[in-house]
Amino acid sequence: MRHYGDRVHNTVLGMIQDREEAGDITQEVFIEVFRSVSAFRGESRLSTWVYRIAIRKSLDHIKSKKRKKRFGMMIRLGFGQDDAHEVSDFHHPGIALENKESAALLFKAIDGLPENQRTAIVLAKIEGLKQDEVAGIMKLSVGAVESLLSRAKQKLKEELKYLNNTDDDGSGKR
Repeated sequence: MRHYGDRVHNTVLGMIQDREEAGDITQEVFIEVFRSVSAFRGESRLSTWVYRIAIRKSLDHIKSKKRKKRFGMMIRLGFGQDDAHEVSDFHHPGIALENKESAALLFKAIDGLPENQRTAIVLAKIEGLKQDEVAGIMKLSVGAVESLLSRAKQKLKEELKYLNNTDDDGSGKR
């Protein structure tokens, strides 16, 4: 926990973008590490194994949250309310203060990526892992990670262009 705690927490935080829930999930990760360390076969580095658990727990949390949102939206359908996910006040600890506004837009765009692209971007670009490390964590080839990163960057560019050109009323005009 001492060695990987901050890195795992930052990875989870980058994935789910909620500081309180990230703390809970980080604890779950280390509880699972403690409970299943005897099953660790050493086929990968310990850090790779811990990151895999963190990513899996994060993705499970995201899926669970989406299921709850869909259920809540079905209940409210008659009222016409929308449950759009907002990340306006989310700030990652690795982002400089003067970049908070830009970072909020970036994380909002990351939130919209497919889970495999989101995972690759968070690990490679936010956590700064090398592509071979990301490949090991995601159980993919380095080429597949490169492809995911390329597609994710393209989607992020498109989404950020849209978000930057949308004013407060969402009309797309400045």
